[in-house]
Amino acid sequence: MRIRNRVVSRILFLGGVLLLAEGSFSVYPFFFPAAEEVEVHIPSPGSAATPRFEAGSYLFQLSLPRQNATFKVVEGTTSQSLRKGPGHLEGSSLPGNAGNSVIAGHRDTHFRILKDVAVGDEIRIDASGQHYVYRIVDTRIVRPEDTSPLRSSTDPMLTLITCYPFYFIGPAPNRFIVRARAIAE
Repeated sequence: MRIRNRVVSRILFLGGVLLLAEGSFSVYPFFFPAAEEVEVHIPSPGSAATPRFEAGSYLFQLSLPRQNATFKVVEGTTSQSLRKGPGHLEGSSLPGNAGNSVIAGHRDTHFRILKDVAVGDEIRIDASGQHYVYRIVDTRIVRPEDTSPLRSSTDPMLTLITCYPFYFIGPAPNRFIVRARAIAE
């Protein structure tokens, strides 16, 4: 009986250690960088006219007033950029311009707040003294292969992307998409 208790105790201890390690990879990705960084780029027509920014540089502030949340958005969606904050997808439109401005963030750090957004909520952007207001028109869950949320638009749109489910342990199988349309302030 004593030996069996010891064996069960050690198995449970080892299982707990493994669960903690897995959770650390998920919750603190900046402590455990992936072996390969995945960068997402979308081609945009007329990209020569689109200003280029250094990866990881601060671009603008994004606010979700109903959730009382504010983020500093940086350029790029590399692991290194996303450690600093949500990242603007290179090649996508900048807020305030015609087109689809795409911003990605980690579900277990910056963009966990997206679980609380609803259609009709406002998203505010403050960039170099300019203020833009967007209203959420759609939220949905897609597979990672579905790149339709990244498509350009003739209207000024804002797309926020994070992994889903929000509390999934390990690499999440889906993406949570928030689409917002520019409104006059």
